[in-house]
Amino acid sequence: MDLNMTNKQYSALCEKAAEGSRWWINAPKAFFFGGLICVLGQGIFDMLSLAGLNEDNSATVTSVILVFAAALLTGLGIYPRIAKHAGAGTLVPITGFANSVCAPALEFKAEGFITGLGAKIFIISGPVILYGTLASFIYGLIYYFFLR
Repeated sequence: MDLNMTNKQYSALCEKAAEGSRWWINAPKAFFFGGLICVLGQGIFDMLSLAGLNEDNSATVTSVILVFAAALLTGLGIYPRIAKHAGAGTLVPITGFANSVCAPALEFKAEGFITGLGAKIFIISGPVILYGTLASFIYGLIYYFFLR
């Protein structure tokens, strides 16, 4: 992006950014790719179960494999290219969470381990962790006092 752009160029850039999304194309693509990731996870789970792991261990190992794969693909620059086409389909499953932790770590690693990596690693996933924990606490209180 040119820092010396005119007001007219800036206005054109803002108008282009404000255009609506093509939801009728993006929503089915997100559904398909999110489902594909889930099918892949189910396949891994089934193979581990057939190999003799119990259900709890199969679920744990499946999650670890999916998180590792997403982190590796993020590090190799492949996951962002998939996400460009798949949209929200790559954000919702556990792989999206792994990507949201790894991407800032890669982006800010040049700033050092403390001020870069340490300070910025949860820049995207931090709010998810915070509000997810807060929502589960509130739900737990509601359940404990009103729904037991």
